[in-house]
Amino acid sequence: MTPLTRREMLQRCAALGLLCGGGGIRGCVAEAFARAESGRVPTPRNEMGPFYRRKAPVQSVLRAPGDPGLPLTVVGSVWDVRGEFRPDATVEVWQANHEGRYDLEGYRYRGLLQTDPRGGYRFESVMPGHYPDRVAQHIHYLVRAPGCRPLITQLYFATDPAFDGDPDRNYGKDPLVLSRELIRPVLLTGDPGQPVAQVTFELCLERL
Repeated sequence: MTPLTRREMLQRCAALGLLCGGGGIRGCVAEAFARAESGRVPTPRNEMGPFYRRKAPVQSVLRAPGDPGLPLTVVGSVWDVRGEFRPDATVEVWQANHEGRYDLEGYRYRGLLQTDPRGGYRFESVMPGHYPDRVAQHIHYLVRAPGCRPLITQLYFATDPAFDGDPDRNYGKDPLVLSRELIRPVLLTGDPGQPVAQVTFELCLERL
């Protein structure tokens, strides 16, 4: 097949009604051009779950000294579909502790992060545990930025025993894991006797 030019692609999208939005056809075309140039697609969405609490504190260290469980550091960046960093984004995270229990009275393992000038974020926690209503370990995300659609999603871990060592084939064992793209590799660093798990989770937002 002969590759389409960007103009041909946009014309076909417009003819099929695939270009839409509040900025009229000119704004839609600009958005489509931006997506074509950046090659970025929005991060898959996932449900919020029942344990969200409003007014999470602004903090990037969610674990306290002496907390049980595997220490975990998560880093990433927030972009939009135009490939632009979002230094104006907020990233809210919440999770269970290493035993699979959520703090429903306070704000343990909950935090609100502001992205840095290059859209980056980072937080320190522990690897969340399993609990009866969920198969896979996960961390919840709520990401907001001006001019973008809020993103509700979840981070999963390729090392999770629930995936039997093969997330590509077994991610469906948790019926709430709707996309393989949300499962990220885990790198173990530090002293062998005191390892620290590191995960990178990039986030791409849809524009309004």
